[in-house]
Amino acid sequence: MSDTATDTNTTATTSGLDAERADLLEALAKQRHFLRFTARDLTDEQAGQRTTASELCVGGLIKHVTNTERSWADFMVEGAANMPDFTAMTEADFAKRAESFAMQPGETLAGVLDAYAEVARRTDELIASLPDLGVTHALPKAPWFDGDARWSARRAVMHVLAETAQHAGHADIIREALDGAQSMA
Repeated sequence: MSDTATDTNTTATTSGLDAERADLLEALAKQRHFLRFTARDLTDEQAGQRTTASELCVGGLIKHVTNTERSWADFMVEGAANMPDFTAMTEADFAKRAESFAMQPGETLAGVLDAYAEVARRTDELIASLPDLGVTHALPKAPWFDGDARWSARRAVMHVLAETAQHAGHADIIREALDGAQSMA
């Protein structure tokens, strides 16, 4: 195994880290690579194109994963303070949130990928530097969380890992329907 847990788009290394942090960084790097690789050689128009019955597109999935990772990285440091109260969201709030799953006018794939790389760097730095991955915070209010549940920073990282892997798979299906290219075959 190499001494880096990330690909060329991130900066954290596993040198000197405990095995748990190194494993988390390596697993995240692998799933991030799959998601980014799915977007290889796409034009901005193709990155925003829907190719299945869903509303999803490759660029929108990368935007969503970026926003999700940013939110959970903030959670690791500050708890749910900057996360929405999903139980109080209106239809308009949910419609605005749905925009994060699509390429908007003026957005470019390069810009979306740059934003993702920056968020990934920050998350990697947090994983490497947080004094204790076991510190817990109360979860934001949401119908899918138990009322008084708490998650550790470790659990938040595992959630980001699962989200990234799930959406890399979605992106792979969308890309294959677009032009036959496969990322994870």
